[in-house]
Amino acid sequence: MTNPVIIALDFPNWQKTDQFLQQFPKDETLFVKIGMELFYQEGPQLIKTLKARGYRIFLDLKLYDIPNTVQSAMTIIGQLGVDYTTIHAAGGQTMLQAGAAGLKAGAKQANVKPAKLLAITQLTSTNEAQMQQEQLVSVSLPESVAHYAQLAQQSDCDGVICSAQEITTIKSKTATDFLCVTPGIRPATSQNNDQKRAVTPLEAAQMHSNGIVVGRPITQASDPYQAYQAIKSEWESFK
Repeated sequence: MTNPVIIALDFPNWQKTDQFLQQFPKDETLFVKIGMELFYQEGPQLIKTLKARGYRIFLDLKLYDIPNTVQSAMTIIGQLGVDYTTIHAAGGQTMLQAGAAGLKAGAKQANVKPAKLLAITQLTSTNEAQMQQEQLVSVSLPESVAHYAQLAQQSDCDGVICSAQEITTIKSKTATDFLCVTPGIRPATSQNNDQKRAVTPLEAAQMHSNGIVVGRPITQASDPYQAYQAIKSEWESFK
């Protein structure tokens, strides 16, 4: 599945998640994101259940700790056979390299394909003023994101999580196969909620995103499957 539409399963438990997924045709190949809330509630068994249904999985736990801890945690994640997982670029090169090494080691132990490791740059709920005032980062937001992207590439990561607004800058400073996966996707008719750097599915495609992550516009829609199809159609309309 190249350049996927990834559905963020931001639900508190498996019961709510399953009720949502039951609204999709059983033969629909979905790519889903599991975040901290759901994973901490349900644990690794959730991954096994979703993989048994044929879903591709983005496990979004945003690891950020000392290198040894991150490497050990990533070794466990690597054994789960997920497709994407995340780490914070702000943790630095040594931590990023340790995470990448752990992920590959875990996949090798379980004889599964290693997940793509995506580094978090700046959250799409953060704007430039917040970044500068609260993180004391003096450069512009695009500069900060591009720096983190270059650091991630140098540290054996496969790509980054970023706003689509920063993709052009990132692509100009990284390899052609370096991934830019973008949350903060909102159809023109949706509210931005807590997203500060939101774009539409079409805008993300035009900016050459390698995949979009969509949560509430699908999960809170009256007809989630119809909403998913509309977003997917808009996303795929730009070639």
